[in-house]
Amino acid sequence: MAAQFAKEADFFSIGTNDLTQYTLAMDRGHPKLAPRVDGLSPGVLNLIALTVRGAHAAGKSVGVCGGIASDAHGVPILIGLGVDELSISLPAIPAIKAQVRTLDSAECRALAEKALAAESARDVRALVNPPNE
Repeated sequence: MAAQFAKEADFFSIGTNDLTQYTLAMDRGHPKLAPRVDGLSPGVLNLIALTVRGAHAAGKSVGVCGGIASDAHGVPILIGLGVDELSISLPAIPAIKAQVRTLDSAECRALAEKALAAESARDVRALVNPPNE
């Protein structure tokens, strides 16, 4: 619905924690399910990609907050999907800024395409080698 919403919205902000929980139909607060709730699920990433596509077609920006915005595995994929802004946790700012400075946008786009075609969040994470890991 991003293209339709873009007619009324000034910008988009995607909260990935709730998006992930609802997309995967898993309660992130549940002790047994929480470890399986991963925002790098291809289903979640495809929803972000659709939002970016619809928003950008109308000249609107897209910001992302939540867990994957501060996740070193997620950052290059989000950039590759065309996300315009990341809202990250304070302690993660220096590391994420340093990581972003090293990224090549064409490589991020290629990585994002692979992530969208992956079968699981585990497969997506295997595509990325974040710094300091």
